[in-house]
Amino acid sequence: MLRIGICDDQIDARNTLRFQLEKVLYEESEQIVYEFSTGESAVRWLKKHPGEIDLLFLDVEMNGANGMEAARQIREFDKGICLVFVTGYTDYVFDGYKVDALDYVVKPAGTSKLQEILGRVRRRIFDNSPETFSFKNAEGTYRLPLSGISYFYSDKRKVNVVCPGDAQNLSHTFYGKLDEVEEQLNDFVRVHQRYLVNPKWVTRIGSESITINDQTIPISRAMKESAVMKLARALLVN
Repeated sequence: MLRIGICDDQIDARNTLRFQLEKVLYEESEQIVYEFSTGESAVRWLKKHPGEIDLLFLDVEMNGANGMEAARQIREFDKGICLVFVTGYTDYVFDGYKVDALDYVVKPAGTSKLQEILGRVRRRIFDNSPETFSFKNAEGTYRLPLSGISYFYSDKRKVNVVCPGDAQNLSHTFYGKLDEVEEQLNDFVRVHQRYLVNPKWVTRIGSESITINDQTIPISRAMKESAVMKLARALLVN
């Protein structure tokens, strides 16, 4: 599914873009899932819901944090979301490259331009996308790139997904079993009954524990031999 967001402080502009997009979306697998009236609200929401939007149309000329400033803030914690600027002018086109914008649309957006952009987004996400891990919880459906997950740990009937953040780790929780997660992710290593780790984030392998982002994670005796071999091999390759 392709999930789209629109950010514009003018409701008429949001409605116009939504109307044009709905003409070219695949009905069964693509939808506009969220609309934002300010750049600040878009940044706050995306920070709390990583991976929930694939493509964001971002108006450049907004009150408060304009679209370019919002894009800079978004790129601090999300490198993968596709950003497309919507503008009444072409003056900002070159600035868009600084935040890895996919493209820009001059208002009013035409269906042929939107169709071209959606085609590029589909190819980027579904043809050349990194492996991802998907799950659902009370907050919504998430699809996170595996490269951005440092480890999983179980707590009774829940599994926690830990992603490195700027100041602290970000954690998401869903109901499930760590054994089932392990079956899906061949490159992750089980080091303990409660921990499944991404070798790319391991910075130290000790005799009884490993370190990920200054956090100490125990290695169980039963899994030690196999886990240490897999981790050491991964560290040498990377």
